[in-house]
Amino acid sequence: NRSAGKPGRGWRAVITADREYYDKVMAEGGPDAAVIAFPPYYPDRVVPLTGNQVRIGRRSVSRGVTPEVDLSEPPEDVGVSHIHAVLLARPDGTWVLVDPGSTNGTTVNGSTDPIAVNAEIPVGDGDRIHVGAWTTITLRRE
Repeated sequence: NRSAGKPGRGWRAVITADREYYDKVMAEGGPDAAVIAFPPYYPDRVVPLTGNQVRIGRRSVSRGVTPEVDLSEPPEDVGVSHIHAVLLARPDGTWVLVDPGSTNGTTVNGSTDPIAVNAEIPVGDGDRIHVGAWTTITLRRE
């Protein structure tokens, strides 16, 4: 469902530790697979999507990076780049997802193929954005 809402209003990101996604990542055997453990406890978090640009990543004081969807809270998914992906609101109320060049790539809706760097990928209600080793962000329109 790609129904439109007003940009930056009425949308939220639901952040979860996704065991199925983690298992896929580990099966691919990335360079850090042996040392990344699935978190035993990770309560779902909800972040409202506000404004025209929502950065997804991990906060870094030394780099001056403070993403709107901050995935640095414990337990931290170390597979997430500081600015891993960006959601951009469009005037018609839709969103697009852009990966500006993350280290480990960004996938959508369970795909194993990462989205192309700097490509605008339309996303909407119910779409799942996969970043890092186990983080899934589900978009919800309120």
